[in-house]
Amino acid sequence: MASMAPSRQLHRLRRLSTTSAAPVPAPPPADATAAVATTSADAAAADFSISISRAKSKLRSEFDPDKALRIYSSVSKRYSSPVSSRYAQDLTIRRLAKSRRFADIEALVESHKAGPQAAQEPYLCTLIRSYGVAGMFDHAMRTFEEMDRLGTPRTVLSLNAVLSACNASRLFGRVPELFAALPGKYGVSPDRVSYGILVKSYCEAGAPEKGIEVLREMEEKGVEVTAVTFTTILDSLYKSGRTAEAEALWDEMARAGCALDAAAYNVRIMNAQSSGPEDVKKLIREMSDAGFKPDTISYNYLMTAYLKAGAMDEAIGVYKELEGNGCKPNAASFRTLIHYLCKEGDYEKGYKIFKESVKVHKIPDFMTLRSLVEGLVEKKMTKEAKGMIRTIKKKFPSNFLNAWKKVEENLGLAPAANDADASLTLEEDKEATG
Repeated sequence: MASMAPSRQLHRLRRLSTTSAAPVPAPPPADATAAVATTSADAAAADFSISISRAKSKLRSEFDPDKALRIYSSVSKRYSSPVSSRYAQDLTIRRLAKSRRFADIEALVESHKAGPQAAQEPYLCTLIRSYGVAGMFDHAMRTFEEMDRLGTPRTVLSLNAVLSACNASRLFGRVPELFAALPGKYGVSPDRVSYGILVKSYCEAGAPEKGIEVLREMEEKGVEVTAVTFTTILDSLYKSGRTAEAEALWDEMARAGCALDAAAYNVRIMNAQSSGPEDVKKLIREMSDAGFKPDTISYNYLMTAYLKAGAMDEAIGVYKELEGNGCKPNAASFRTLIHYLCKEGDYEKGYKIFKESVKVHKIPDFMTLRSLVEGLVEKKMTKEAKGMIRTIKKKFPSNFLNAWKKVEENLGLAPAANDADASLTLEEDKEATG
């Protein structure tokens, strides 16, 4: 299975507000497209109303930016603050950012500054973080600097929001500069979260040793070292191949009484998967004995360890037992299984796993699915290949589908009028999409 950037991996280990996501390139100047943004945002206003929980559920499986914006708009009118719907807001921003809809993002975020709630710091922090999610750090910083004009009190909450936005925008080198300058300028003292964000910036930049220096500084100043900060350094050390240092740090923090958690154990399990499934199983038992429940991520690493060892049956057994262990497969579960099934040439089973991923809205990435489609064609399973591509087209907006159109053309699968094979997969589509 292909390796992934530290920020992507940690996102799978811990869902935190400070977790950075790879942003899209910097947006064009705001004034160039403001009119378009306003029009698009206004058009997105919906005539229906749904709960936040329902909106979150719909947004998780909705990749069309216009539909995502419409879903979010249907709940945003009913609540005075985006704090109560932050997750839904972040999902909407991500959908827009992937489609480079920066003007719409600006229109959406700026519209929240108009009301009296903009004077509430937690409210404004969600707007700062939203710009970070989109990789629009200049807008995030501008919002932070506007707090005096908006009459918003500035505390460590907003300091942490702007530092997090900087990390989310992958401007790791700027975080230490801001950490050094902003507290003195605005009279705000950094807290344990602030230090954790600083540590993350160093680790994401490939300098865990600087993160350890910050950890020592925290200890000297009596600032609590959280499991988040500890896990960030541990993960970076393992990623850098500094296993001995990582294990020494683990022992040190355990002796010091640092509050470890499931995410910290998963970092160790991630490193152990290269040693084989038995080492992974040992750590999962240790994790359980320590009072932490192994999760989908833990079992994904066990599944991967079996697959790397050529034990496909055991890996599929882990996958099938996820539900019995109180877990649900995620996109990584499906991606990993399909990848190795394709390597073994078992495209029929790979197609079945793909259909299961569609049912739970956890479709794997393009490269994995392209290998599966190519394998299906190679095995003369043209009907399944066409049905698979058509299902993908239904799940993603048109601007994401150029690559799939090329795949269709290269494999001779481009749909034609009265395409009998395509119509034969209608029932399979219904089965896959529920």
